[in-house]
Amino acid sequence: MRNLLITGGAGFIGSNFVRMMMAKYPDYRFVVFDKLNYRGNLQNLRDVAADPRYAFVRGDICDADAVARAIRDYQIDTIVNFAAETHVDRSIMDADAFVRTDVYGVYVLLEATRKFGLERFLHVSTDEVYGEVLEGASREDDPLQPRSPYAASKASGDLLARAYHITYGLPVIITRGGNNIGPYQYPENVVPLFITNAIDDQPLPLYGDGLQERPYQYVLDHCEGIDIALHRGEPGGIYNIGPDEQVQNIVMARKLLDLLGKPHSLIVHVLDRPGHDRRYALDCSRIKALGWQPQHTFDQALEKTVRWYVENEWWWRPIKSGEYRAYYQAWYGERLRQAAQGRSA
Repeated sequence: MRNLLITGGAGFIGSNFVRMMMAKYPDYRFVVFDKLNYRGNLQNLRDVAADPRYAFVRGDICDADAVARAIRDYQIDTIVNFAAETHVDRSIMDADAFVRTDVYGVYVLLEATRKFGLERFLHVSTDEVYGEVLEGASREDDPLQPRSPYAASKASGDLLARAYHITYGLPVIITRGGNNIGPYQYPENVVPLFITNAIDDQPLPLYGDGLQERPYQYVLDHCEGIDIALHRGEPGGIYNIGPDEQVQNIVMARKLLDLLGKPHSLIVHVLDRPGHDRRYALDCSRIKALGWQPQHTFDQALEKTVRWYVENEWWWRPIKSGEYRAYYQAWYGERLRQAAQGRSA
């Protein structure tokens, strides 16, 4: 593996992965392939843009010709697929893009892997494919029980990738990560949403009672796990990557407010979203057997994340306008109005 096509590489996890890999592997070349939808942002990669080992191609993974052209032009031997529609709330509002990108787009990449005889295809997935896990922790061979359109689309991509390995012998590896936090995460996700709202003394819209549990991990810990799976994983293998601890959302919200010196009264309990999974937890013994260990506790990860958003308003303030503002109002506006009425009643 020397020439890597990083699909979705201008997004949150993808851009952190590219930056980490470029620092670790001076002999590798990295081609970021991204359609630059609302979550893709070349500002995420501006610090490596001038490196001769880096190239960018604007394209959609659903476009087979564009994918094939990038593979030929850059002599790609490996694909790492981060490209996906990812936000559960948006999938509830409109699932169409999720089915196209997370299912058909994976099919296009698998076909390209088969056609060009690539050395490896690593598909980055999510713990949400397991559904809510009220007790214990999900193992890689557990049944997939997705409960949102987003999770169902990712589970479909996983099954397709697995089937291509079994049917065609493709060198496919699947990773399933816990909830990531860290630099360059689009602020519709709960942690950067809460941080940026709190900086501006705006309400933190917390779903339901806030007792949902999540395995929050620092994004670079996840990226290290993906790297280990890519280089040491077994073709056909599936690897969970996440921390051992789960944190309630209300605890997360209170801790980030404490880090910012803001009052807990900014937390506003709002109507829960449909089908909201109560708890996720991952058994990560397989990836640990390959040598991976997380390097950050939740508190360390949250502190680093809060500090980054405080110090990088240049990145997120322009995002929280335009399309983002329209989405926020459509999804949270009525919820916040109802919560305010309940408080005043």
